[in-house]
Amino acid sequence: MLFYTGRIHAIHEVRGKDSVGAKMDSMELEREKGITIQSAATFCDWTRKDLETGVDKNYHINLIDTPGHIDFTIEVERALRVLDGAVMILCAVSGVQSQTTTVDRQMKRYNVPRLSFINKMDRMGANPWKAVDQINHKLRIGAAAIQVPIGQEDGFKGVVDLIRMKAIYNEGLRGINIIESDEIPADVRELAEKKRKVLIETLADVDDEIAEIFLMEETPTPAQIKAAIRRATISLKFTPVLMGSALGDTSIQPMLDAVCDYLPNPSEVKNLALDRRQGEAPVTLLPYDSQPFVGLAFKLEEGNYGQLTYIRVYQGTLNKGMNVFNARNNKKIKVPRIVRMHSNEMEDVDQISAGEICAVFGVDCASGDTFTDGSVAYTMTSMFVPEPVISLSIKPKNTKDTPNFSKAIARFQREDPTFRVHVDQESQETIISGMGELHLDIYVERMKREYRVDCVTGQPQVAYRETIMEKTNFDHTLKKQTGGAGDYAKVVGYMEPTGDLLENKFEHQVFGGSISEKFLFACEKVVTPLPKKNPLKKKLTKLP
Repeated sequence: MLFYTGRIHAIHEVRGKDSVGAKMDSMELEREKGITIQSAATFCDWTRKDLETGVDKNYHINLIDTPGHIDFTIEVERALRVLDGAVMILCAVSGVQSQTTTVDRQMKRYNVPRLSFINKMDRMGANPWKAVDQINHKLRIGAAAIQVPIGQEDGFKGVVDLIRMKAIYNEGLRGINIIESDEIPADVRELAEKKRKVLIETLADVDDEIAEIFLMEETPTPAQIKAAIRRATISLKFTPVLMGSALGDTSIQPMLDAVCDYLPNPSEVKNLALDRRQGEAPVTLLPYDSQPFVGLAFKLEEGNYGQLTYIRVYQGTLNKGMNVFNARNNKKIKVPRIVRMHSNEMEDVDQISAGEICAVFGVDCASGDTFTDGSVAYTMTSMFVPEPVISLSIKPKNTKDTPNFSKAIARFQREDPTFRVHVDQESQETIISGMGELHLDIYVERMKREYRVDCVTGQPQVAYRETIMEKTNFDHTLKKQTGGAGDYAKVVGYMEPTGDLLENKFEHQVFGGSISEKFLFACEKVVTPLPKKNPLKKKLTKLP
């Protein structure tokens, strides 16, 4: 997408075999492992010719590239919290996978309209119709293809646009030239006509205008089909399905056209805030520059110049040097610097308008904080943060690395809400918790690379408990000669189970004041905490 919009001038692989690497995967670990670990934001412009008027229209797109691995689900969560639309990528061979279901749940949680793009159409075993069927039945959202492939597997060379019934091919270096033809290959025409009917029937189920045309046994025009797809997509009833091959540079530009045609602009999305002055009554935010400023901090990142805070501006404008107020603590903060992000590159700007995404320096806040200009008392709901599922004990290999270890732990907790740290009160171990083994391994590796702290990890230790099963007598005599009279005492008693594992009881059977109360109190003070300790197993035992 960035190449075809002119944002970058060359395409590179994530693993960086050419010593460059993918632009949106700038972290060294990402290029080594070949996966996305952190979400990255950028922006681009796409010129789309209006088919009715023939006039070129320029669209400005804010883009966030998110990881696909389940361990980094928080990156997807906070991106979907602030975006107005999404492109859900599916594999033409695997179709809907477990992580697809997770992302689908996140999209529905934040009411995000989507396009579905079936990638890897040039792979052996590619079957887009299986993926379309799975979207309908597994994800339970209306879906229909708006394209059919020309050629199969390694013979894939283009698509047929079912709305305009035109064949679309990519030619030139990296498929930069789009060739459209009214002549649809004979071996594809029958399938294209069949799938166009399926598209219209599916739209008739979710759009009243197309339903009326369908019942009148008329054929809708391309303009009517496009308008219906847009309405149904924005209302979350339908997802148009496109197909192509990112690695094969095929059918990417039509997907960019679909983003402009079917996904909403900020004015078409209903974003709500809570007005604290009106008892937290819901208020609809208006994406106009003339309105009071309201923004949401959705991601924190430690940069070379301090904390970098990503903000989505929902209403009004954010200006350099402007004073903003944190709705959580009413703290007044001056914004010293505003940048627009292009992965790990920054572009300084003086103003950001409604609907845009930016990053600011010098703003001390937490992820999910709402900022206003002080004229309104709005606060926005934060994102959902899942609970950690795995824990490890961790400690620096060398004691001298403890200060850097503490800095790394504090930074990672600020940046990632799913990364939790606590000290076990019994074992005195530092326990880190996260969304999976890879998630924690990445942070351990980052400590080594970014803070030069080698760490030792292992499974958390657990202290086993024992309890008394039967009555036990004790008879203890103390004789201690310290010079002079010396010390002598004899304590006789018994211990027996009470049936209550949470509370221990002490009783004495001394009558008539024959023994001073201070000695009885001393006995109670010593005996009561003893059962809470573990006298038999001196060492803590690891979990199997």
